[in-house]
Amino acid sequence: MKDPWRHFAAEFVGVFALTFVGGGAIIASQSMGGIGLLAVALAHGIALAIMVSATMHISGHINPAVTIGFLVTRRIEPMMAGVYIVAQLLGAVAAAAALKFLFPPDQFLAVHGTIQEIAANVTTAQAVFLEAIATFFLTFVVFGTAVDPRGPKIGGLAIGFTITAGILAIGPLTGGSMNPARSFGPAFVTGNFYGQFVYWVGPILDQLVVRFHHDES
Repeated sequence: MKDPWRHFAAEFVGVFALTFVGGGAIIASQSMGGIGLLAVALAHGIALAIMVSATMHISGHINPAVTIGFLVTRRIEPMMAGVYIVAQLLGAVAAAAALKFLFPPDQFLAVHGTIQEIAANVTTAQAVFLEAIATFFLTFVVFGTAVDPRGPKIGGLAIGFTITAGILAIGPLTGGSMNPARSFGPAFVTGNFYGQFVYWVGPILDQLVVRFHHDES
């Protein structure tokens, strides 16, 4: 296992940035009278595009679902996958804690600590499949642009656009997570774990499709 601390640091910083910028945009949207779903989606997408581009030469996963996809397709060793996922979860928790302590308490509480929430008219099963479908698109783009040597080398731009599109599509229904760490950080800091089943099972279920596609190709 080569230089695990360097990989740990890259994943920690990447997820910290995604969670902090995305959560900060949610708080800003509420405090400024609602700047809209598009702004929140763009904040997440731009942050991810930048962080993936900055860390791609080291790791560039910034998402436990992506790491699990690499694990099931045997592109990463189990021990290193564990390092990545621990770093991702800690990065998200640290970012959510920073949002809690640096933003005015009333603004932080007004958006429920930036946790992602499932709409009242969406069932658990529907939420799981919405997250699974959106995460499939994300993983498909990651493998098509960042993994396949024949793919276009456009850094994290396509991955960031995919996150933006995913949030625009399912954000009002599930929060548009596509990233278990992004959901776990605010949940841990606020103590509100409602919906965590969806944000883990949906993306991980998607990796079964990734494995099937890999085995067939």
